Amino acid sequence: MYRPTDEYGARPLDPAQFDPAVLGALLARHGWRRRGGALGHYARWTPPGQVAGTSLLVPHDRRFPDSAELLAEALAALERSAAPSAREVLVGLAVPSDEVRWEREIPDGGSGTAHWVAQEQLRGAARAMLTAGALATYARAGYFGARHKRQAEGFLGQVLVGPAPAGRRLAAFVPVQAGRGAVAGLQRALHAARDATDYQRATGGMEAFDAAVGLGVCHELAQALIALVRDAEGVRITVEWSPAAGAPAGCPARPEPVEFSPGDLPALQRAARRYVREEPSLPVRVTGAVVRLRRERPGGPGAVRLRVINGADVGQVRVALGEEDYRIAGHAHLVGLPIRVSGRLESRGGFRRITGGRDVTPVQVDEADRDRLLKSLQENFGTFEEACGGSPADE
Repeated sequence: MYRPTDEYGARPLDPAQFDPAVLGALLARHGWRRRGGALGHYARWTPPGQVAGTSLLVPHDRRFPDSAELLAEALAALERSAAPSAREVLVGLAVPSDEVRWEREIPDGGSGTAHWVAQEQLRGAARAMLTAGALATYARAGYFGARHKRQAEGFLGQVLVGPAPAGRRLAAFVPVQAGRGAVAGLQRALHAARDATDYQRATGGMEAFDAAVGLGVCHELAQALIALVRDAEGVRITVEWSPAAGAPAGCPARPEPVEFSPGDLPALQRAARRYVREEPSLPVRVTGAVVRLRRERPGGPGAVRLRVINGADVGQVRVALGEEDYRIAGHAHLVGLPIRVSGRLESRGGFRRITGGRDVTPVQVDEADRDRLLKSLQENFGTFEEACGGSPADE
């Protein structure tokens, strides 16, 4: 996902641009130890573990003449420090971020290949979990499929992540300005998923999972949790707010970590299947540019693929059409006009298909939009396969 923390950790920081209290809070969060210092003037911090040679003097505030100098020296020491946490502190200073941390308990040992697989599992599950948090800010649903995918990908592009040593630990830094709502929603949804799982294991009932949809729990979140727990002895997810921004409204200042274990897998798997099964199809009237046409023979019904402009929160959909509607769609494609079509957006297949397509009409656009559509047609002319063989079922 996303971008590595090295991208920001290597940038020079201006000591005049941050609050010393924020630096102190980040050091404490990442395990640095306060060793005293001049009372009311500065504090001395040493790194966690046995890392030698690093000691920071951090002023309490900017009242003293040497505060700027002490901050500059502290930043320089962090940049030189061999402590793994030093870079994460620098990232937290460079980009005010909420932090999401994953810890997986996995068996010791294994080959380098096994460690690489574990790292990819952790990264993939973390990406899926952040995606679920973002999706819940756009709508409430048990199953999203392809809906809001482009928005979620745009959000993920702003997230910074650190290394995932042996697939055991991973930290994501979500810029407050870009993703505060997604992290706050994820924090609530994780606790709701934990409560629903406990209820299902105790009673066998799935009602709590149904109610949890209103708190952001969905198929995508359940699948992310399943991927985290599989092949692990347990997982722990922690959310920590940006010290510079404080906790968002309605959220605890220090959220409790959430833990899941292999014993939770049956409940999560049942919930994931249930969310897909119960999510209804939606009536839609979609406007989109035709990017592909296909039918088995000249004449008769066929299928088109649309790049959605509006009417549905997906990037592309496939629509099965009768002969006349298919002919209209083909003509609109040739002259570079989008079409409008009615039908039902089906949850089966991830909301990528409209059934019952009807009432196809070309849509007039201004010259600039038409030129763009025609250019796209010329660049992708090979996809125009009118009567050139192939079955609609191949889409």
